[in-house]
Amino acid sequence: MNEIDCFGDICPIPILKMQHELEILKPGESFEMVVDHSCVIESIQDSLKKTNIKYEIEEVMNGVWEIIITKPL
Repeated sequence: MNEIDCFGDICPIPILKMQHELEILKPGESFEMVVDHSCVIESIQDSLKKTNIKYEIEEVMNGVWEIIITKPL
């Protein structure tokens, strides 16, 4: 699984990285994003809520989130 490091990146950079990864991802595959800005979480949720792309968000430590995004089959 690819990991996209977005530490220090503010919107829209993480969203652009996510969109690029989704373009090259094959159905059924996943990737992980690591972010440290809460605004990125909201942007990802807003961006993906109208799609069938699945995602899981976990705050692994205070102010650091891991997001696993899976392209549907």
